[in-house]
Amino acid sequence: MVALTYILLAVLFVVHQDFWWWDSQALVFGFLPIGLAYHAFYSILSTGVWALAVKAIWPHRWEKWGDEGD
Repeated sequence: MVALTYILLAVLFVVHQDFWWWDSQALVFGFLPIGLAYHAFYSILSTGVWALAVKAIWPHRWEKWGDEGD
C-alpha cells in the first residue's frame, strides 16, 4: 500500500503539468473549458490520493510518542 501511494503521488506530480490542453478551445458540457475541467478532476483525484497517503503512510508512532507525555 505504501509503494502504491508513492507511485500515485509521483503520477500526480507528472500529470499536473497539463501542457497538452493549453491551446485547446474544447468545452466540456458545452460551457466549461477543458483545462478547467481537467483541474477540477485533478483536484478531486488529488484529494483521494492524499487521503490514501494519510491512511497508509501517516506516522502513528509519532502520535503515540507525543501522547505519552500527557
